[in-house]
Order: sequence, then structure tokens, then C-alpha cells
Amino acid sequence: MLKASLSGRVLLRRLTTLTWSCPCRASMLFGTKVNAHAIAMLITFTRQQHSLPIHFTVTSFHRLKSPPNLHEARTLHALLLVLGFFQPTCPHSSSFASQLVNVYVNFGSLQHAFLTFRALPHKPIIAWNAILRGLVAVGHFTKAIHFYHSMLQHGVTPDNYTYPLVLKACSSLHALQLGRWVHETMHGKTKANVYVQCAVIDMFAKCGSVEDARRMFEEMPDRDLASWTALICGTMWNGECLEALLLFRKMRSEGLMPDSVIVASILPACGRLEAVKLGMALQVCAVRSGFESDLYVSNAVIDMYCKCGDPLEAHRVFSHMVYSDVVSWSTLIAGYSQNCLYQESYKLYIGMINVGLATNAIVATSVLPALGKLELLKQGKEMHNFVLKEGLMSDVVVGSALIVMYANCGSIKEAESIFECTSDKDIMVWNSMIVGYNLVGDFESAFFTFRRIWGAEHRPNFITVVSILPICTQMGALRQGKEIHGYVTKSGLGLNVSVGNSLIDMYSKCGFLELGEKVFKQMMVRNVTTYNTMISACGSHGQGEKGLAFYEQMKEEGNRPNKVTFISLLSACSHAGLLDRGWLLYNSMINDYGIEPNMEHYSCMVDLIGRAGDLDGAYKFITRMPMTPDANVFGSLLGACRLHNKVELTELLAERILQLKADDSGHYVLLSNLYASGKRWEDMSKVRSMIKDKGLEKKPGSSWIQVGHCIYVFHATSAFHPAFAKIEETLNSLLLVMKSEDYMLTNVNDKLLT
Repeated sequence: MLKASLSGRVLLRRLTTLTWSCPCRASMLFGTKVNAHAIAMLITFTRQQHSLPIHFTVTSFHRLKSPPNLHEARTLHALLLVLGFFQPTCPHSSSFASQLVNVYVNFGSLQHAFLTFRALPHKPIIAWNAILRGLVAVGHFTKAIHFYHSMLQHGVTPDNYTYPLVLKACSSLHALQLGRWVHETMHGKTKANVYVQCAVIDMFAKCGSVEDARRMFEEMPDRDLASWTALICGTMWNGECLEALLLFRKMRSEGLMPDSVIVASILPACGRLEAVKLGMALQVCAVRSGFESDLYVSNAVIDMYCKCGDPLEAHRVFSHMVYSDVVSWSTLIAGYSQNCLYQESYKLYIGMINVGLATNAIVATSVLPALGKLELLKQGKEMHNFVLKEGLMSDVVVGSALIVMYANCGSIKEAESIFECTSDKDIMVWNSMIVGYNLVGDFESAFFTFRRIWGAEHRPNFITVVSILPICTQMGALRQGKEIHGYVTKSGLGLNVSVGNSLIDMYSKCGFLELGEKVFKQMMVRNVTTYNTMISACGSHGQGEKGLAFYEQMKEEGNRPNKVTFISLLSACSHAGLLDRGWLLYNSMINDYGIEPNMEHYSCMVDLIGRAGDLDGAYKFITRMPMTPDANVFGSLLGACRLHNKVELTELLAERILQLKADDSGHYVLLSNLYASGKRWEDMSKVRSMIKDKGLEKKPGSSWIQVGHCIYVFHATSAFHPAFAKIEETLNSLLLVMKSEDYMLTNVNDKLLT
């Protein structure tokens, strides 16, 4: 027996390839009579005593609980199988086999798990749950649902370990009806514990039925922190950030203290609503509770500050982290891009590479916007090559980021190539292509792509709408804007704040301020961007007083003005000639809100003072600026000189603009027109020559016409329209008809028509 025991230890070490076999096969594999004899002795003992030696049974079961690797698990399986341990007569067969199924699932070997499961004469619930867990773990959610159905058909009663797994499969498939069916099958079988109830809440929320999730939550007799977390996270999942914050406040009022999980979950809501004060309060709460060093909390704080427009504070949190992972880096990289700090975003990415962290899909999508905005096409192509090499092109987020990057770099053909080669185009990819066409000014293709979405059996989401509406704005395409508004109303997208803001902007810039106001009044939730848009719209329509009224309403509703708010206010005051009120707002921005003026604020103030006719005062304001004025500041004063037909400051302003080597042709055109108004033809000619020498081009004018559902755009001096030859022929025919009927053409250059 001692010999058998020793040989058994040898067997454990060397039996590596034997899985499901017999003693003869084992002997063949080992190639020795001694081992075969040892196996035979153990089998004989087992058959005579109907069990293995107790020390062997205990040791084997203990080793099965946590084998170091799959190889060891298969070795143990082979040994037990050879010894006939999985025979129906063996008293330990079910427990050993179930444990073995669980082990194979833990190692991700579903094939071995299924083979073992199917060989079981009696299948206990632990084995069913193990297979179910394995299917869910590898994303085979539909198979998991079918397996659960098979489980019920075999008369197996699910337990509280079963339901969370199958509910997760339903939520991952967004299968609300299946989820409800699973919920119904739970009644009268097993009393659901809190863990199961939280899984039901999570399933309903992720399937889009927040009402069912809330009802389930309200029916719970005992609501602990886990149940609150499930409901709050589910509400966040559906984009209802304000509701999530209200639930969090109610949870606190009931005396529950948040943990690191719920703080990390609710902080994104603060970011999306730009509720920086609440975000700071949660950060303080994290510090006091002792989990400020929690990685997930720190990453959420960084994201919150970035979304609230304070990347410097986000960087301060990042720099004080004891440990930062790739998510920390990618969050700040993306945050810099979101706040237009593209150079800082790219530098941070280089820093991440230098510390030895590898680029992944999340990092790639975070840095690609910076590469695009900086027009770093070479680096963008290198990132594209990395994505191809790592097989990440199937990730629609990465593909979408590449499309926008190429469009920002002016390489629309490459963007189109990625778009067309993407086999599984979800709505995100379509949105990116629309944004890409908008970036290069190809509005016709943008509208064409927008119409193709329906043919691809997708439906525009709120991002699609906020991407296409600015194109309607730029083209003055009010009819298309109204059609999109109709779709927004029917689909329920009008509840989204960003959609409402875009509609206000579209209507006001198309000349219909009253329609923009109507949208504003219908909005249930308004943020600082909503008010900024309304103030700017009123200003551009010359209704400065109305814009100031919206500013007062904004403060009454608790929205804190930001830098953009004061740019809109100062611009509105400038257009309305409200000089004194403009000065008050400028001082309030600095003293009351602690906002340091940037170049845009200074430009607005110069425009405000200059439009009021105080050109000397505007110039003095420029000389007192704490930073070097840019060409836009001087351009504002130049515009005021043009408005009041004053050429005294022209020479000085022209010299400063030329020193700055501004590449905006508008400043030079304005200077040229100013010289022309003063009949200084020689100076005007010099400026025009300078425009040509610098290779500066004035953006050509454009016009468009709608025929059916298609919009055709025509650019001045362009002959690249596909139907140009036919259009030219038609124009020539019309010209001949007009001449034959003795129509007198005045102020028309025939060369432009022929």
C-alpha cells in the first residue's frame, strides 16, 4: 500500500496529458509496469472498500479547491477519473465533479467544464451555476439564457447564486422582456436576498426601464447601501444625472454614509451637470472617510474636474496620487482635450509612454483628438498603425476617433476609408463621419450621410442631432432644422439639454430668435450653456437688454456664470451700445466670480469701448493689458475705426498687426477697406499685394439650393461641382434667351456667366 501511495505521488506529478481514459491507457502513457500496477492496486482498494483512502480523498478535494493552474487541474481530474472516482456508485462523485466544473470555469476552460458537466449522472445546482457563470464571463449571454431555460426544463430549482448571473446576461443584451421573464420565474421558488434584488434593479435600469428599477427598490423592506448604489448607478446609466444626485441626497438624509464605490459612481454626475461645488463636497467626503487614496475615487475626481472645466485642479489631484494607472493618465489626457488644451494632452501622453505604461484602446481614443486638433498627421498615422497591429479596429470608439482625427487633419479620404471599411457601423461611427464632413466644410456629404442612417437601420441619437444642427445653422437651412426638430420631439430627444441648446442656437442664427426662446421655455432642465446660448443669441440680434434679463434669471436658478457667459454678455452689451453695463459686468467677473480675463474678454471690451466711439479709450485699454495683445484685440479696434471712419490710428494698428504676422486674411481685408474709405489707394494696393504675397485667402462665399431632399452647395469661383458642365450649359442657354428678348443686364460681368 505504501508503494501504491508513493507511486500515486509520482502519478500526480507526471500525469499531464491524460484526461478522460482508462487504466490501460494510463499505463501506455507512462510506459512502466510499476505505475500501472500502482493504479491497479488503488482501483482494487477503492472497489473493495467503495472509497479511496481517507487521506487521499481529503488531499485531492483540498487540491481541487485551488489548483495553481489548468495543467494541475487536468492532472487531478485524470487521476480521479482513472481511479473510477466519477462512477455513480462513488459517494463523493457529485461533490468532486461539481468542484472540478467550477475549477475549469475559473480557468476559462469552458470546453473541459462542459465535458465534465455532461458526464455527471446527477447534476447539482453548484455545477449549473458554474457553467452559467462561465458563459456570462466570456460574453455568451444568449447561450446563458438558453442554458438557464434548460436548467428549468430539467426541474432544477435556481438559487440566489443563479439569478444574478442570468439577470446580468439579460442586462448585457438589453433584453427587457427576457429580464421580466426571469424576474417572474423567481416568484415562489427561492426567497430573494438583497444581492438578488440589487441584480434585478441593475437589470431593469440597464435595460432602460428606470421606472421598474425604482418600483423594485421601493418594494424592498430593507434598503442597504448596495441597493442604493444599484439604483443610483442605474439612474446614471440612463443619463439621468440630476435624478441620481437627488437619490444620493435622499440616501444621505436616511443616515447612510457613502462608500468609495458610490462616491466614484456619483462623481460623473457632478461632472456632466458641471456641479463643481457638489463634486468638491464629495471629494471632501472621500477625504474624511479615508478613501481619498482609492484609485477609482481619484480617477472619478479627475474626470469630474475636467468636465467642470478645471483641468488644472484635475492635474493637481493627479500629481498627488500615490498610485496612478493607465485610466488615470487617459482620463487627464482626454480632459485636457475636452478643455481645448491639446498641447498639454499630447505632452501628457508622451509622459505616460516615458514612464513605461502601454497604449491601449482607451488611451488611443483619449489622445487622438489632440493629434487631430494639432494637425499632427504623422503621429496620427502612427497611432492608426498601432491600432491595426493590436487588432483594435473592431472597437467602434477607436474607429470613430480615427475618423475625426483624419478629418481634423484635412485627410477626409482616409476618414471615409475607415468609415467604409468598418463592418459593424453603430451610430457612433455614423456620427463621427458627419462631424468629419462638417470639419472640412462638406455639408452636402454630411446631410447625405445623415440620410443614410435610416437605410442602415439605425436611428439618430442626441449626438447625431447636435452634430447635424450646426450644419443647418451654418447653411441657414431652416427647413432641415425644423424637420430635425420634429424628429427630436417625436423621439423624446428634446429632453436632452445639449439638443435643446443646439436648437436654440440653430433658430437664433437662422434669424428666428422667437423660436429659440420657445425652445428655451419648453426645456425642463437648463444648464449654464443654455443661458450662454440665449444671451449670445439676444446679443447678435441687438437685444442686449433681453440678454441681460436672461443673465439675471440664470443667477436666480443657481447657475454660476463661467468665462463663456461673460464673453456672451460683453458681446451683447457691445452690440447694444451698453457701455456702462459692460464695464460693470467686466468688473463683476473679476471681483465677484474670480474669473481672470482672457484674450477673448479683452477683445470684447475693446470692441465695446470702440463701438461706443471712444477709440482713444479703447487704445488705452489695450496698453494697460497684463498680457501681450493678439491680432484679434487689434482687429477689434480696427473694426471700430472702420465703423466710425477714423483713420488716425490706422498706421499704428497696421504696424502692430503686421508685427504679429497674423494669418487671418480678415484683418488685412479690413485694413484695406479702411484705406479705401479714406481714398488712400496706394496703401490699399500695398495691403492687397501683401495678402497675395503671404498666400492668404479670403474664405470664398457660398450659396446652396435644396432640390427634394438634397442640398447642393456652390462656392464662388469653384468649378468642381459634379453637375457643373450641365449648369454652365443651362446658364448659357438662359443668357441667350435673355439677350434675344432684349433684356438689359446691368452690373453683370459676362465672363462670370460664360
